[in-house]
Formats: sequence, C-alpha cells, structure tokens
Amino acid sequence: MVTNNSEYQSWKVADDTGFKKDHPTPTKFYGNYQDSMEMYAPVEQVEEYFNTHASWFGRCAEPMKVLPLGENSYALAVGKFGAFGYEVEPKIGLELLNPQNRQFHIRTIPVPDYQAPGYEVDYKSSTQLIGDLDGVTRVEWELDLVVELQFPRFIQRLPYSLIQSTGDRILNQIVRQVSHRLTHKVQKDFYQSLDIPFPQKKQKK
Repeated sequence: MVTNNSEYQSWKVADDTGFKKDHPTPTKFYGNYQDSMEMYAPVEQVEEYFNTHASWFGRCAEPMKVLPLGENSYALAVGKFGAFGYEVEPKIGLELLNPQNRQFHIRTIPVPDYQAPGYEVDYKSSTQLIGDLDGVTRVEWELDLVVELQFPRFIQRLPYSLIQSTGDRILNQIVRQVSHRLTHKVQKDFYQSLDIPFPQKKQKK
C-alpha cells in the first residue's frame, strides 16, 4: 500500500500568498509518498531486470500510454481525472538517471512539442534495491511530487476548503491507482521473465 506522511492527507494547497484569489492563480499541491515491495529473487537478478526497463516498462504501464523519448526517457499519459466538470489528462516526461549502488532515480523532463494545458508536474523519485541472505530483494521507493494546476474561474469561485479536499482526493487517487497497478504488473512480469510462477507472499513465523 502506498503511504505518505499523513495517510493520503499530506497535500497542501497554496498560492504565493497562502490565500485564495479572485483571478486564476496557479494552485500547488505537494506530496511525499513511500512504499515497498518484495521480489523473491537475488538482488543481482532484480537489478538486471530494472536495468532493462526498455523491454518491459511500456507493457507494464498499460493502460497508460508510453512513448519512448530516448534510451532512458519516456512520455507517459496517465489518463483522465477531474471533478466539477473540469478534467485534466496528465502527460509527463520521465527520465531514468544512471543507477548507482542499486539506487534508481527518476525526474521529470519536458515532452518535445507538447505544452501542458493548465498544469505542471515536478516528479522526483528514488528506488533502492536491498537484498537479504534468504535471496529476497526488497524494493523501496520514495516519491516527491509537486503538481501546479491552473483552475478555470468557475473553480476558483468555489470554497477554498472544497478545492483543497477535491484536489487531495484526485491526486491521491492517481498515485494509488498507478502505484498499485504498476507494482503488481512489474512483479508478475519479473517472475514471467524467469519462467517461474508468481510466488505467494511468505508467511511470517
């Protein structure tokens, strides 16, 4: 399960002054998320799999649309989300930096010939592979996310608390949905690449 510092309620909404304004001022949402998963294989095998992301990332990200931008970068269309008759369809560029010490970093990059309509995303994540003596690899990741939305005027007229709670719900929905789906698909694809069945979670003694 994805967690953040306040159980999906750590997002904060503010403009430059901290007060709602009558004209369309960009509204920023901030979030920090952490999660982990276990891969029942030695850390060397998991590291090799992560290093060959070009062979599986697009497939595991479905139904999100993925377009390779380079050897280590992608354009990712997340899907449509919205409320009160206002929808956004986030599309962001992601670059996977060269891993060091089994730690993988991802950051946002511009998508060529694309201007985001009414939003900006700053995505920074790190993933650490930690092996143990039993041949199990723990994959721990952390995400810092800043989303800036340019709401239309009819949204700006709504109560500030309603804008905040609705923004929290929508953005947390995106993180939960994408994380849970991608985690399951990556695990399943990894075991298939080794030609072994999807292991059941080990029971603690």
